[in-house]
Amino acid sequence: MASLRPYLIWFGIAVLLTLAAIRGMAWLRAHPEHNPGARFELAHRQGWATHGKLAALVEDDAGCFAAFDRAGAGYLRRPPMGEGACLATQRMLLTGNRFVPTMRPANAAPGCAVTAAMVLWTRDVVQPLARKYFGQRVVGIENLGAYNCRRIAGRPAQSEHSTANAIDISAFTLADGTRISLIDDWDDDDVRREFLHAVRDGSCGLFSTVLSPDYNEAHANHFHLDMAARTAGWTICR
Repeated sequence: MASLRPYLIWFGIAVLLTLAAIRGMAWLRAHPEHNPGARFELAHRQGWATHGKLAALVEDDAGCFAAFDRAGAGYLRRPPMGEGACLATQRMLLTGNRFVPTMRPANAAPGCAVTAAMVLWTRDVVQPLARKYFGQRVVGIENLGAYNCRRIAGRPAQSEHSTANAIDISAFTLADGTRISLIDDWDDDDVRREFLHAVRDGSCGLFSTVLSPDYNEAHANHFHLDMAARTAGWTICR
């Protein structure tokens, strides 16, 4: 009997591991936001796997636009722009303001992956914070553009704007018409400053890169948000 004990112990361990695996798989099926293998859906909550899925959409035009189709989102797909390192194939404009508040100007056309991140950003970051600090919704977002074929200032690397895989956000408009801008309100000692800093902090981990006025003078008037695909999925938030 003693000779069987090690086998029984290992058998018991194997059973426990199998049960744990079964329960783990069931949990992942119930929480697709944490499952890297689950298809990305705009309706999913943010989870451990969300950023990785968004970054993967940068190289998956068909999969990205399919996510908007499944969500019933109205959009206009814009023609490809540029060539080589400046080829942007995912440019899109959402129609209506169901997923993202009205964009001003309306023709920025960021890439699909960035737009998908903006949908989650609006739902999970911007609107909850607007209700918390002002008791109302954001109805308009001002931007400084998405596509710009150029290198990162002072560096040889190409900017994510070169493929429209980025957007620069400069101001928010509330339902009562109040305008909150980074250039005017980032350093003010009031609730507008608190809102803007909270939006920056809430953006970290969702986008690959979040750069704010705290980063450098070049970003004094906007948030730079992009979905750069990086090794091991690391992100930058400053």
